[in-house]
Amino acid sequence: MTRLTPRLLAPAVIALAAAICLLAAYLAVGQLESRMAKAVRAALSDAGIAWAEATPDGMLMRLTGTAPDEAARFRALSAAGAVIDASHVLDEINVEPPNPLAAPRFSVELLRNASGISVIGLVPAATDRDRLARDLGRLARNLPVTDMLESATAPVPEGWEAALAFGITALGRFDSAKVSITPGEVSVSAIAPSPRDRDRIARELRAAAPAGLTPVLEISAPRPMIAPFTLRFVLEGGTARFDACAADTAEAVTLIAEAARRAGMTGALDCPLGLGVPAPGWGEAAAHGIDALAEIGGGTLAFSDADVTLVAAAGTERARFDKAVATLRSALPAPFELTANLPDPAGTEGGNASAGPRDFVATLSPEGKVQLRGRVPDALVQSAAESYARARFGLNNVRSATRLDPDLPEGWPVRVLAGLEVLSQLRNGTVTVQADLVRLSGVTMDDTAQARVARLLADRLGEGQNFEIDITYVEPQETPDGRPTPEACVARIGEILAQEKITFAPGSTRIEGAAVRVVDRIAEVLRSCPNAEIEIGGHTDSQGRAALNERLSQERAEAVLTALMARRVLTSNLTARGYGPSQPIADNGTEAGREANRRIEFRLVEAAPEAEANENGQEDEADGQD
Repeated sequence: MTRLTPRLLAPAVIALAAAICLLAAYLAVGQLESRMAKAVRAALSDAGIAWAEATPDGMLMRLTGTAPDEAARFRALSAAGAVIDASHVLDEINVEPPNPLAAPRFSVELLRNASGISVIGLVPAATDRDRLARDLGRLARNLPVTDMLESATAPVPEGWEAALAFGITALGRFDSAKVSITPGEVSVSAIAPSPRDRDRIARELRAAAPAGLTPVLEISAPRPMIAPFTLRFVLEGGTARFDACAADTAEAVTLIAEAARRAGMTGALDCPLGLGVPAPGWGEAAAHGIDALAEIGGGTLAFSDADVTLVAAAGTERARFDKAVATLRSALPAPFELTANLPDPAGTEGGNASAGPRDFVATLSPEGKVQLRGRVPDALVQSAAESYARARFGLNNVRSATRLDPDLPEGWPVRVLAGLEVLSQLRNGTVTVQADLVRLSGVTMDDTAQARVARLLADRLGEGQNFEIDITYVEPQETPDGRPTPEACVARIGEILAQEKITFAPGSTRIEGAAVRVVDRIAEVLRSCPNAEIEIGGHTDSQGRAALNERLSQERAEAVLTALMARRVLTSNLTARGYGPSQPIADNGTEAGREANRRIEFRLVEAAPEAEANENGQEDEADGQD
């Protein structure tokens, strides 16, 4: 047996001890690495970080994985650093590449009021800002345009240009509005002059909206003052209709509509809300009146403020009439007062039947010529009727062939003059005055004419009078495709006004008589020039105080603008301005000169110089003096 010598034993023992120490150290490090990894993984798990992996490397800890963003990477490093010294953490984390920036949200808000136009929002850099400024400048006319737009370089969204153009068009329809524009949607919050204008403009804007664009319209309108507050319901031959209708509340409209349906009326009810109702029980009173007329079976029911007139159809049974009238009298709330009339069977009332019917007839031709025939009570009324007709229809447009009949019933002159007044509201037509009836028929291009005529007759004829209205509304013709230039439009209007002026009664702003047909002709011209910037100027003579004349001229110019709007003319490009006596065209020292100075003129609005410079040779839309 070989023995280790002491000299060899000592190194062997040392080597064995070193191996044992090395093994122990290796085992201790591995155990430490395991504990460190376990602690870091627990910290990551507690922080909700599932994408990171902790791998020990001696006294170091490697963090790997792909973080969704830099913030998530930082949270993982912080979680590991809370367990071990941060200097021992190796950051080998990748970060996902960032998503490309989302396209900016382009939008524009247009605000318009009496102070001018403001525009704010974000538009694509490719948007033609100069053209936008010109368009808004034309709408603002002499008022300021405040531009608070910003731009961004990004692709132009689909539908943006169409939405922007439509939004500007919508803004031009109102004097007070807010228009919000985004690609594919235009929201309009605005105030219209009247409920009728509100409904018409809303229809036109929806029809003009480009394909794929959604118009959101919130258009309000102040309630008009209606005087007298009028309702007229006719039941004839089983057919029911309203010649005029007004109501003070939505509940009153419902009551009236339900009563009209019970009486046999079909179709929608056009009964605008207005101010001026004589009593809160208007809807209830009107419903009771319609029910009474339906019970009688035929005739007319008319409300003029608190005066109620019920006229039964000729031949109505007396007992049936009396019963319905008694029921209505007891049902009408205060302060409504009823006048009921059962006409005698049709026939000649007094006089010599062979001498012709006892009536007065005035006929208005489309050319503005008026013929008067029939009966008047005396020469004074005959002269008054002829003078009144010439004042309404023009000095040389009236021909009279009336005859005297002193036995005509009381109130005949008032009925004749009322008939001529309402005839002047039509383009052409006929009015017939009889002992117990005033009948008006004809044609108009103003869809408000029938209600206005009903109010006039109710007001002029007074309580207990009977009248019939048969007015046909003619839709204005479509705009021709081959549109004339703005200059040609204004020249044509000048020719019309040279033939016949728009005249007003002294101190009045009401358009009637021959002026109705002049406005009709001008409306036809303007419908072919929807983009011409035109000013309607009102002028007076020098008689009276200058301030009053200036105000009167402004009101008359605005009356012409309103009349054109009623004839379906787009008025966003029209302005009304009163000049008073400041721009005479003749000598105010003569009656002929003063007559010439009392006038309405149409002229193109002068384009701003900077707008002309930016047109780059394109044809200007406006020309002339302001």
